[in-house]
Amino acid sequence: MRLRSLLFVPGDRPDRFAKAAASGADALILDLEDAVAASAKADARAAVADWLGEPAAVPRFVRINPVDGALTVGDLDALVGTRPDGIVVPKAEGAATIARIDTLLAERGLADLLLLPIATETPAAIFQLGSYAGVGHRLAGLTWGAEDLPAAIGATTAREDDGRYTAPYELARSLTLFGAHAAGVAAIDTVYPAIRDEAGLVAYAARAARDGFTGMMAIHPAQVAGINAAFTPTPEAIARAQAIVDAFTAQPDVGALQVDGRMVDAPHLKQARRVLGAA
Repeated sequence: MRLRSLLFVPGDRPDRFAKAAASGADALILDLEDAVAASAKADARAAVADWLGEPAAVPRFVRINPVDGALTVGDLDALVGTRPDGIVVPKAEGAATIARIDTLLAERGLADLLLLPIATETPAAIFQLGSYAGVGHRLAGLTWGAEDLPAAIGATTAREDDGRYTAPYELARSLTLFGAHAAGVAAIDTVYPAIRDEAGLVAYAARAARDGFTGMMAIHPAQVAGINAAFTPTPEAIARAQAIVDAFTAQPDVGALQVDGRMVDAPHLKQARRVLGAA
């Protein structure tokens, strides 16, 4: 499953489902949590379950409410008999949360659904990011958020005046990146909240791709094209990667060699294969 872009859609807005599916996003996240008011939870569950009963050309994840809360059972009960492609798990705190959600899913015949934890929304979660390596087979990826964590610790903001993350949240982002790669799953960067700032979105997505993330979440269909472009290798990058792979294929017993006037070795070959895989 390719996950360059994952577009959030409020579960209580079924009028937006078809437009979201046609946005070009690699996957949708039908939201039953933060985007839905408490009074609308039941309607959102019904709308999501109805739509999951219809075929769709795009994978559909469902973001449930926190596993240790009172709403989770109702969320999962509503999914019985439907076939979402995965579950987004908010407020996740490592492998222990995955074990709890797995039990709930198994009780409802949903044990094979892939999970996408949002892995940095509580202080305790930060110290559990390495534990996902032990449950990587259950995960579609790993992602993070920069909104709930500052609220949880009483911080006034997660960002500097110029939009950059402050040091605590850069740490959370980095640990998520390494936690995902340690688990062998997709590393999904968080949303860019300024919907009308196209240039800022493009720059943010490009930075994420540069740093080693493989995809990003979106909150508006207008963001999808920019995100997809950032996580799709350019023809030039593909050509460079292919040249490196071809050079080592031609000389399999050489540890380092020249390609286009530059020395390359095993790490460059590994990265070249990653680029070709993404392409």
